[in-house]
Amino acid sequence: MTAQDLSPAPVLTTSDTPAKTVPAAPGRLARRLRENLVAYLFLLAGIVCFAAFSWYPIVRGVLLGFQQVTFAEPARWVGLDNFRRLFDDPLFLTAWRNTGYFTLLALVFGFAAPFLTAVVLNELRHGRAYLRMTVYLPVMLPPIVTMLLWRWFYDPGPGLFNNALEVFHLPAQQWLESENLAMVSLVLVSTWANMGTTTLIYLAALGGIPGELYEAAELDGASVRRRLWHVTLPQMRFILMITLLLQVIGTMQVFVEPFVLTGGGPDDATVTVLLLLYRYAFVYNDFGLASAMSTLLFVVLGLFSVVYLRLTRTKG
Repeated sequence: MTAQDLSPAPVLTTSDTPAKTVPAAPGRLARRLRENLVAYLFLLAGIVCFAAFSWYPIVRGVLLGFQQVTFAEPARWVGLDNFRRLFDDPLFLTAWRNTGYFTLLALVFGFAAPFLTAVVLNELRHGRAYLRMTVYLPVMLPPIVTMLLWRWFYDPGPGLFNNALEVFHLPAQQWLESENLAMVSLVLVSTWANMGTTTLIYLAALGGIPGELYEAAELDGASVRRRLWHVTLPQMRFILMITLLLQVIGTMQVFVEPFVLTGGGPDDATVTVLLLLYRYAFVYNDFGLASAMSTLLFVVLGLFSVVYLRLTRTKG
């Protein structure tokens, strides 16, 4: 017997064995369907609800913009005629200009006020919970209650604001009857009614800023203003940008304030896009024109929404 005969036989490793494809078990797909049937049914119900109450109205509204619709007679396809009539209406540009003016004023007042309020509340050591509830209280009020309350504030006779001006021997103002003051008055109402939610968002963001940054700034002798500029604002840059975009999207859909307080007056100084859309549909009974207006607003807000989604995706 030679040494070659005594050498051990080669051992086949797993990698040396030929790979075998395991055929799929028959009925595996059917078994998975049976196991997840309840989940699929819940998913189907959600899709149906979204399709019926969200997607279908959007598609239907866009189609109505290309039709002459009064709901008193069959709809008739008119193509781009509704859009041509929109641009020929002098109130169309007025409504967009007023909406842009309202949005600009809302950014001046409504964007700064919640941030400053949140900074002040964050610096307090006592009564913070009570003050947070107080700031958020207007959000919980029904919008019509808020409008009626502020209508009394703005009343040119026994209104609260004019009585306060009288105490300081200042002349009374026509808050809602003056073309120069009407839009500013609406912005103040909107800011007071909606700033609570944004303030709480800012408070949560301020709580997430590391305290070591403020301690280091204090050791360097930074004042409150410099700490706000060099620590708070850079740390909250993303939150501020998101709330800015959301506020632009929200304020461009302003309707309740001009509808209840001014009705679009005086002299159409507070006619907004949604208020004009309401007039087209429910005053002039021209739903095709109203749908064309809503389609244009949908496109404009869609552009801002794309920017918002891109920012959130980049941050993620």
